[in-house]
Amino acid sequence: MSKKSIPSRIKFHNQSQRLELAWDSESLFLSSELLRVLSPSAEVRGHGRGNEVLQVGKKEVRIKKLEPVGNYALKIHFDDGHDSGLYHWDYLQELALNQDSLWKTYLEKLQAAGKSRVPQQIQFKAID
Repeated sequence: MSKKSIPSRIKFHNQSQRLELAWDSESLFLSSELLRVLSPSAEVRGHGRGNEVLQVGKKEVRIKKLEPVGNYALKIHFDDGHDSGLYHWDYLQELALNQDSLWKTYLEKLQAAGKSRVPQQIQFKAID
C-alpha cells in the first residue's frame, strides 16, 4: 500500500464495531477499542511527552457517531462520552499500518500498571 493520506473508502461496521479504511485496493480495519485508547486527544495523549494517560476499561466501548471534519479528518463520538481529538487521515493510516505493535505496547502498559481492558463498573447500553 502506498502512503496516501486520504482514504478512497471509509465504512463503519456497527455490529463488529470496526472502522474500515481503504487506500488504493487494500482495506484495513480498526476496532473501536483501539481507536478509543489511542485517541489523538489531549485527554489521552496529555499535553506533552510523558503526560499520556493510560486508558483502562475500554473493552466494551462503542462508536456512536462518525463526523467528517473538512477533507482532512474524522471526529469520532464514543459511547463513554469521549469525543475530543481529530483523527487525521495520516494518523488513521499510521494506526492501521502499525496496529499490531501499537496494540501489543498498549497491553504491556496495562499489565505493567496492573490494569485491565474490562470495565470495572456495570455498563448500561441501549440495544439498537
